[in-house]
Amino acid sequence: MSAHRRKTSHPARRPRRRPARRRPRRIARTLLVTACALAVTAAASAWYAYRDLAGSIGSSKALEGAEKSKYGDTNILLMGLDSRRDQNGEKLPEEVLDKLHAGSSDIGGYNANTLILLHVPGDGSRAKAFSVPRDDFVDIPDQGKDKIKKAYGLAKAREEERLTGQGVTDRRRLEREGREAGRKAQIETVRNFLGVPVDHFAELNLAGFHHLADALGGVPVCLKKPVQDTYSGADFPAGRQTLNGQQSLAFVRQRHGLDMGDLDRTKRQQAFLAGATRKLDSAGTFTDPVKLMKLIDAAKQDVVTDEGWDLLSFVKQAKNLSGGKVAFTTLPVERFGRNHGEDINVVDDVKIKRLIAEQIGPGASASAAAPSPSDAPGAPPGPAAAAPAPTASGSPAVDGGGIPCVD
Repeated sequence: MSAHRRKTSHPARRPRRRPARRRPRRIARTLLVTACALAVTAAASAWYAYRDLAGSIGSSKALEGAEKSKYGDTNILLMGLDSRRDQNGEKLPEEVLDKLHAGSSDIGGYNANTLILLHVPGDGSRAKAFSVPRDDFVDIPDQGKDKIKKAYGLAKAREEERLTGQGVTDRRRLEREGREAGRKAQIETVRNFLGVPVDHFAELNLAGFHHLADALGGVPVCLKKPVQDTYSGADFPAGRQTLNGQQSLAFVRQRHGLDMGDLDRTKRQQAFLAGATRKLDSAGTFTDPVKLMKLIDAAKQDVVTDEGWDLLSFVKQAKNLSGGKVAFTTLPVERFGRNHGEDINVVDDVKIKRLIAEQIGPGASASAAAPSPSDAPGAPPGPAAAAPAPTASGSPAVDGGGIPCVD
């Protein structure tokens, strides 16, 4: 009994929980709350950046009411203007022109020197990009036949002349409405020439290549051999390298000293596009607020797109368009000729429409009804080139890093 009483009268005391055991839980809870707060802040920042981009980037109604692609496919026309002026028609500062190695603000006009149709299939298969040589001799709506690059500038000048005749003197209005007319004419010309819908477009001015490359922290390219050209300012060794903004502009503008001139420059443009999309995917642009804001600022200065296009969401798909995942083709030229003292590319409309239809598939609405320009009345015969004109060319050779190597 006494033993039993001792056990019951002096029950064992439970040890008190030490506060230290709660600290790991509190720390974990604090870290979790902090992480959630950071995630919300990051999401809010990304949303703000998106709204800022959507609200500030130039937009156009040039595609309003236009035919759309079928089966979920998307055709995007990339237009690079050779203009030395900003979006308001103001001359670029002389110091900028000197840096761009681009000459006077009066050079270049509003020619669309870069025309690339990017086809993104709705089924997720490999994207295709078709480069249209700028001197292709084609039908331009309400203008007759001329170089395809001129559609923009001719329509812009005609619209400004019409408005001036109505008494409009506001220079910015003339520029704005003139450019809208130019975009519509350029898109319609390409659409008719290729026989496919255009769902979206992005217009980039001359300085845009410079600003885009700088915003990305440089664009990787690969050259088969060293080049030096005083006209464009291109001076690069052979091999893979990363170009800054000024170098990138020289890279995409060089045609002197290249065996095929403008056609080789077209391949440079393809290589720049491939390098830029690869850099977007690899540089963590969309997880780095500083890089994202630089890209947004570049877009505000230099880019115009069709109204309502969710550009940021599309650019985030760049990983699906990089590392050799886009098949590049330069559209074929039959021969070289002359028209009113200018060099032109004589092309076969029917052959090109069929090529596009074969490459794109059932989403294309190609038509072979138009006569070939070589048989069309009034088409300049033009002398045959000293060497046969190139046919459609596929993607340039790709190096180990997924960057096309070009001449």
